[in-house]
Amino acid sequence: MKAIITGASKGMGKAIATKLVTQGFDIAICARDKNQLQQTVNELQALNSQATIFYEVRDISNKQEAINFGKSVLQELKQVDLLINNAGTFIPGQISNEEDGILEKLMSTNVYSAYHLTRSVIDSMKSNALQNGSRGHIFNISSVAALKAYSHGGSYSISKYALEGFSKNLREELKEDFIKVTTVNPGATMSDSWNGSGVDEARIMKPEDIADMIWAIYNLSPQAVVEEIVLRPQLGDL
Repeated sequence: MKAIITGASKGMGKAIATKLVTQGFDIAICARDKNQLQQTVNELQALNSQATIFYEVRDISNKQEAINFGKSVLQELKQVDLLINNAGTFIPGQISNEEDGILEKLMSTNVYSAYHLTRSVIDSMKSNALQNGSRGHIFNISSVAALKAYSHGGSYSISKYALEGFSKNLREELKEDFIKVTTVNPGATMSDSWNGSGVDEARIMKPEDIADMIWAIYNLSPQAVVEEIVLRPQLGDL
């Protein structure tokens, strides 16, 4: 089985890549930081020396970079069974006073990256599902910020609401193509966004929690799909 994970050099993306590699997947990953990406590849390869791990340094907030990454993956892996649109960034703020350009930056990273990468591989996924009966599945990693407005959500929350809409429309389109679509809405999860925040790691979720849930959802029968899931810390949102 073959999978794409974006933003896979750290946090949730790295945890998801780790889960898939240990389960025997060949994967394609990308990130912007070359050194961090290479370190992640080395760690993943050590977990499963038999796995194919294709990687490229890409900024998929750029339309052409996202499209080219999808093309490269298909050339290398030949097929995609599982696509996990995880790349994203968090910038808190308020619509009334946030810095000019924040909306465009967050939309490009959190929404357009998923849109353009998905479009670059979706025809191949459809063909593969039809010809081989494979379990095509797309996971879009959104946020609880897509479910409820909060005072410092600003453009971040706007972008996640947009990603939610993208995911719902994609689900509707792909029903007859035997490709499942799941939106994952995590609450506070340990990642770079929380580094230096002073919040106790025990207060928020582990990236592995998200990876384990994705794996469980992926392994449901072909007749079942989880359209949307919400995960929060036991003590609630921060």
